[in-house]
Amino acid sequence: MYVMTIKLTAPPSYNTGTFLNFPLVTNIDELQADFAILGIPFGIPYDASAMANDQSRTPDVLRRTPVLEDIEYAKNHFDWDLGGPLLAEKNIRVVDCGNISADASDHKEHYRRAEAAARKIFSHGAILIAIGGDHGIPIPVMRALEVFDTPITLVQIDAHLDWRDEINGEKEGYSSPIRRASEMPWINKIVQIGLRGIGSARTQEVADARAYGADLISAYEMHDIGMEAVLDRIPDGGPYYLTIDADGIDPTIMPAVMAQTPGGLDWIQTRKLLHGLVNKGRVVGMDLVEIAPSNDIRNITMIHAERLICNFIGASIRAGHCE
Repeated sequence: MYVMTIKLTAPPSYNTGTFLNFPLVTNIDELQADFAILGIPFGIPYDASAMANDQSRTPDVLRRTPVLEDIEYAKNHFDWDLGGPLLAEKNIRVVDCGNISADASDHKEHYRRAEAAARKIFSHGAILIAIGGDHGIPIPVMRALEVFDTPITLVQIDAHLDWRDEINGEKEGYSSPIRRASEMPWINKIVQIGLRGIGSARTQEVADARAYGADLISAYEMHDIGMEAVLDRIPDGGPYYLTIDADGIDPTIMPAVMAQTPGGLDWIQTRKLLHGLVNKGRVVGMDLVEIAPSNDIRNITMIHAERLICNFIGASIRAGHCE
């Protein structure tokens, strides 16, 4: 167990507000919440030039995106995506835990702090919503899933396979989260949705994923069979962890990514997956990663990111996972 005296999280930077103005709680040891939003800005770089990247800005950029400026509308008005106000007029506690703090002299310290924070959040019974950062940041969060006493089904939305064992000797970068997940005894079934185009995977990585038993659903198969059929291939009952790489969504609605690839999930399919999954069983946490704010066009990516997170919160409440 990781023990430290430094605060695991810090408030959003540059006077950025919290997500939807939910209360800021950086003392996770005393957390009382149904949902905990957590920024995890920094992945582990493959080379020195990637030590600072655009994705690390996303947690704070999303918090201050213009679509979130009218808090009254977003939180209290009728939401047609949900069939009522966001929190369903219930006493639901959503908090923003700020961002995981970092140590410039030790890049892996960020992961250790992220894992420690996620373990505390899960242990307090809150549903975690992590905002990255690149796709390495789910690795410490998935390690924290060990606190649950039942196997977790991992569901991934992504254009890429993410089964590389290492790149430049680094095993915990953004090309390896699903490989690392496959090595965790508490991760059981893995379902990967939206695969398409060309990424870092080679023929061997695809063979390794299939040998593990991962259900690889290309974007083209998903479009052909429909999201209902995809949901049918995910084991019932949960619990689930959902990891969403923004490049798994079609670039027409999420252009702010580093690897824009045609043919991804559209909004209707994404919403159907979110609502369908929480109605199959409890999703104990999710992350949204790989958004590069500098590539956005008129905030369209951030608009869909806000809708995605709000749909996840609202659908989870209506599925009875906060009572």
